[in-house]
Amino acid sequence: MIKSIVKDMMFLGQKSKPVTREDLPIAKDLQDTLAAHREDCVGMAANMIGYHKNMIIVSLGMMDLVMLNPVILKQWEPYEAEEGCLSLTGTRKTTRYQKITVQYQDMKMNQHTQDFTGWTAQIIQHECDHLEGKII
Repeated sequence: MIKSIVKDMMFLGQKSKPVTREDLPIAKDLQDTLAAHREDCVGMAANMIGYHKNMIIVSLGMMDLVMLNPVILKQWEPYEAEEGCLSLTGTRKTTRYQKITVQYQDMKMNQHTQDFTGWTAQIIQHECDHLEGKII
């Protein structure tokens, strides 16, 4: 189901909780909502659509990747970025990393550790900030 984008700073500023199997239906809402905003959005965190759960979705071009309970383990090569967000007005400057290693679970709750670089790494970092209640 396509959900409304949350813009409430108090809600967005709260830290999300771990995902369990009971939370898996939230992924469908993330997929539908990202698809509805495809022209101006490349990723979302569950709190952006009203759920305080550690779940993000990232557009990889031809497909989207849902990550459950993602944790950034390592980061290399910092750079300055300017980012926008559907939940916020305007853009903000922040430091991101060109390469990151992320541990996460897939939709079957299988654990993965994977390296990401460039634009995909930046999106993941932005969405993981949302899960921590950081407003960027």
